[in-house]
Amino acid sequence: MLIFAHRGASAEAPENTLEAFKLAFDQGAHGIEFDTYQHPEGILVFHDRYLERTTNGNGKLLDASLASLRALDAGNNNRIPMLSEVLAITPLSAWCNIEVKYLQNAQAWVKTVKADLSKNDISLDRVIVSSFNHQWLRQIKHYWPEVSLGALTASYALDITSDAKQLSALNIHVALDVVTKTFIEEAKKAGYQVLVYTVDNIDDMTTLARWGADGIFTNKPRVALEALTSLR
Repeated sequence: MLIFAHRGASAEAPENTLEAFKLAFDQGAHGIEFDTYQHPEGILVFHDRYLERTTNGNGKLLDASLASLRALDAGNNNRIPMLSEVLAITPLSAWCNIEVKYLQNAQAWVKTVKADLSKNDISLDRVIVSSFNHQWLRQIKHYWPEVSLGALTASYALDITSDAKQLSALNIHVALDVVTKTFIEEAKKAGYQVLVYTVDNIDDMTTLARWGADGIFTNKPRVALEALTSLR
């Protein structure tokens, strides 16, 4: 089971910062998950629409200039990173789950992400693009047919793979609160990988591993890796 550090090792370092991502890799996480906004001046790694919760700034992220955003403290004197900076510290063997929080122009987004991946020699085989906004994923897939998509859902329909089918997605990302053993078995039988978010409890981690989940997103990668080791 793959361990994705949710916004980095965010239980121990400020979320979506280079510090959190470096710590996750130091702890042995198989990959990182992070959130992105397509700002007019570049792709930023950030979760909220507003700045107050995780920085010393105020107002909407997209209303601020890149220079002013980069001057903010995102916790422990970290700066809000650009996508290119996160990819620059990502080991070549690690997975990257890029969640899209805001997309203005899919063609431009794809061009930028492709360039950043190429610059840092990161294989597309280790990249997943996900979003709760499946229309954005369709647009990205149109301009980037070979990219792997993760259909994010907080619930599921009677046909649990319906969204993934429509998107030609390879992965289904489902909330811990609604996932079941049957869900995982049926999705995997249909050919999809199942990744579960956000899993910070040891009992949940071991249960999902026994159920056959392909991966989890956790704020505590160190704890998750220790839990998996205990199952062997």
